[in-house]
Amino acid sequence: MKAVIITQPGGPEVLQVQERPLPIIKDDEVLVKVMAAGINRPDVAQRSGRYPAPAGAPVDIPGLELAGTITQIGAHVKNLAIGDNICALVAGGAYAEYCAVPAELCLPLPEGLSMAEAASLPETFFTVWSNVFDRGNLKSVESLLVHGGSSGIGTAAIQMAKALGSIVYTTAGTKEKCDYCEALGADKCINYKTDDFEKEIMQLTQGKGVDVILDMVGGTYISKNINSLADDGRLVFINAMKGFKAEVDFLKVMQKRLVITGSTLRPRPNSFKADIANNLKQHIWPLIEYGKIKPIIYETFSMEDASKAHELMESSEHMGKIILKMDS
Repeated sequence: MKAVIITQPGGPEVLQVQERPLPIIKDDEVLVKVMAAGINRPDVAQRSGRYPAPAGAPVDIPGLELAGTITQIGAHVKNLAIGDNICALVAGGAYAEYCAVPAELCLPLPEGLSMAEAASLPETFFTVWSNVFDRGNLKSVESLLVHGGSSGIGTAAIQMAKALGSIVYTTAGTKEKCDYCEALGADKCINYKTDDFEKEIMQLTQGKGVDVILDMVGGTYISKNINSLADDGRLVFINAMKGFKAEVDFLKVMQKRLVITGSTLRPRPNSFKADIANNLKQHIWPLIEYGKIKPIIYETFSMEDASKAHELMESSEHMGKIILKMDS
């Protein structure tokens, strides 16, 4: 098979298409002919040498989400069949023509979606469900602030939270991106380059603050997030692109009874991820099929242009997901 390989840690140019042997599946896995794979920031971090693959995952083939057709089934797999079209979360290896996938992490293609659209779902939707609804415990009628609203995570979080009855605020860096987030359903998008999101949030909530914040920025945002939370609010970190360290006033944390938490999904066991898959299938997949939530694809690239896809990801110019399409 052909696969996109990280030839050495470095910039986008280190990604090259090479021939590799087909993966050998375990008894609880399926072999998937990959039609499309999503591009995510952890892929960029792995390529740069800052985020090594967990044990058991391909060390030099990135990619955490895919869509395709099952071509082989492990001995212990009972609920899937050869020829099934699925999308799935994987710990690595999605940038290839074939990938071994844990059967319990396979989800059916939502009705009406293309392979490319389905490939845009798993990493962001698993991440949002786990962090916003499980760890953040967001309820309907509560309010959510999502930083980076035009990103793949952001566009998923906006739509999922709105569809489940929450008030959604978000931040983005241009008027175009803010307009886009509001068109997706955000009640208000704050341009962080022209406005102070902390002041805006307190005005929008009449001084109460928001119930949950999903943050991938960190750095100087950390204290401002704490100031922007309501009593009993929850601050959930999934990344810290501006730094993992900050000075924090823990008196405010105690006075407001705040919860500060975060997670990384990739190293968690498959059983944990399978619970998320079941929740997505029950609560979110029907909303996708009803058209209340839609995949947002900004641009697609061929395997040979994987480096260009990574350049776009690092530029942050995109709105929604970037997809890699495999050769047929």
